[in-house]
Formats: sequence, C-alpha cells, structure tokens
Amino acid sequence: MVSASAAALVAPPAVSAPTRLRLPDLLNATDRCADDVLSGRYDRLLPAGGPPTDERWYSRLYGDDELDIWLISWVPDRSTELHDHGGSLGALTVVSGALSETRWDGQAFKRRRLRAGDQAAFPLGWVHDVVWAPTAATGGFAGVPAAPVTLSVHAYSPPLTAMSYYEVTDKQTLRRNRTELTDAPEG
Repeated sequence: MVSASAAALVAPPAVSAPTRLRLPDLLNATDRCADDVLSGRYDRLLPAGGPPTDERWYSRLYGDDELDIWLISWVPDRSTELHDHGGSLGALTVVSGALSETRWDGQAFKRRRLRAGDQAAFPLGWVHDVVWAPTAATGGFAGVPAAPVTLSVHAYSPPLTAMSYYEVTDKQTLRRNRTELTDAPEG
C-alpha cells in the first residue's frame, strides 16, 4: 500500500534530467515520509526490538519506476565509503540522531553535520561519505554514552541501479575504484 504522502510527490518536469523529479521533489518526499516514520505509520517495517545497534539496517518505504524511498539506520563505526549514486538524484531527511557527511567538491573535502530535521540533496555527480555522528541530544559528549542508532529517510530518482566508489589520489583527483550494481541504498 502506497501512503497518500508518497503518492502525492510527483511534480511536473522542470528540466531535462534522468528523471522528471527534481531535487526539491525528493526533499519533499523525504520530509513527508520522515513525518510518517515519526507518527508510527511504518512501525510494522522495523525489526522486533528496533533497528540493530551493531549494523546498518534499511527498509523500502515506497518504490516505483521513478522513485525509491528508504528508511535507513546508521550506527557507529560503519561508513558508506566515498561514493556517488550513479545516474540517480538523491535526498535525505534525518529523522533522529545525527549524520556526518564528507563530500568531495572537486578540490577538497567539505564536511557538514546533519541533525534530526535537517535535509540534504544530492545532484548527479555528488561524491560523498555518510556516517553516524553523536550529538548533545543523543549523548556522546562529556562522558555521556551516545545513542547507538540514527534514522534517516532517503529518496532516489530514478531508483538506484549502480553506485561507484572512489579514492582521492596524491594529485588531489578522484579515482573510481569500482562500480557495483545495486537496488539497495547507501552501500
């Protein structure tokens, strides 16, 4: 069953792209689904006892030929590696906890912290790594244990089919290490 909020996400095309959806459409989709997650609409998809605290977990919230929306958990010490989303646009909304994103801007790494309620969009060619991050609200500072899981909602359009992984060379350029076919989110 498709939620009314997910079905109402499609907007008319604005530019020629691999999808008729635009980054603002994906941000809207993740925001609406994050609200649905917080309201308990997707509780049935969560593992018994909640998401695992020692490994990443994900579940598809919505999917069709144009759009995939995922609920993803993030735990300490698990990296996605420096990657892109192939021919897909992407966006996320942090539901709880915090994430740290490291993005390659073509010359150097840029870092940002995304907290509950924050959003980010990923145009074509966006190369980044995403990891769990502690926050004052979840602990992790001043000797307080950190909450072990962050939740975020991600949207991809068209749905992911491949992700490429990279390293930065001594000449400060990107080198693609591998490309993997996938229908799952974030490596």
